[in-house]
Amino acid sequence: MNRRGFIQSTGAATLALALPQRLQARTTLEHGGTRIDMLSDGYLELPADMMLENMPQDELAEVLARHGLSGDQFEPPCNLVLLRDGPRVVMFDIGAGPDFMPSAGHMMQAMDSLGVAPEDITHLVITHAHPDHIWGLLDDFDEPLLPNAEVMMGRAEWDYWMDPDTVESIGAARQSFAVGAQRRLVEVEEHVSLFEDGAEVLPGIQAMSTPGHTPGHMSFVLDAGGQGLIVTGDALVNHHLAFERPEWHSGSDDDLEQAAQTRLRLLDRITADDLTILGFHLPEGGIGRAERLADNRYRFHAGV
Repeated sequence: MNRRGFIQSTGAATLALALPQRLQARTTLEHGGTRIDMLSDGYLELPADMMLENMPQDELAEVLARHGLSGDQFEPPCNLVLLRDGPRVVMFDIGAGPDFMPSAGHMMQAMDSLGVAPEDITHLVITHAHPDHIWGLLDDFDEPLLPNAEVMMGRAEWDYWMDPDTVESIGAARQSFAVGAQRRLVEVEEHVSLFEDGAEVLPGIQAMSTPGHTPGHMSFVLDAGGQGLIVTGDALVNHHLAFERPEWHSGSDDDLEQAAQTRLRLLDRITADDLTILGFHLPEGGIGRAERLADNRYRFHAGV
């Protein structure tokens, strides 16, 4: 057994005993010959004021109370999309890996439960390069976790994180994001292919620019056996405020106004085309639908 195999086998056994049940949940969707599994990578522990400080406080309290949210910390789930379609085994984002926070970086347990090994992944499609989405690119020995995967990323997102000036311009609170992204992307650079907005990155998978959370953030519209689906990454970062008040500015975004306009445009497209959402931080496995209400208000419904 090589050293990666040893880590995977012993790590999966340890996590199965140590992690709470919510880290082991997954949701499966099948259409025609396509199967989609939502794999849990764990959850984040985030200070609530990071997201809420720019929002109208008088209205905010009512929305939070209605969703049972209180306290000074949010714990959003992290859901990775695994698509299997004939010889293709495609992952959308790769999770946080071992270096971001203890509650995240656990998707190997979910993969193991499906009998899927890192060597089986043929393509890795990246929405954006924040730590919880790409820091899992490397294993504990700084080797690529997915040795056989083509890594696919929007050109604007790649250029932003690989620009040496980003480390200085991103702000002190997020400098580690830039350093971590560059270190990991350099290690997989020879396996990377870049694409533009609107490109069919793989048959049945079309890139859709959804900037604001990061400068080059991409979502992906999928045709799975005639069913329309959309991988939204962090363009819709939660199931409450992002849907009910998409125009409010979230502190988790790079460009506050651009991200708000992206949410409005994206939710309009999702409801108009009746797309099923595959959401990275959405609850109950991350699969659901959006209902259009009045005045640019929407509601998230978990489930198929």
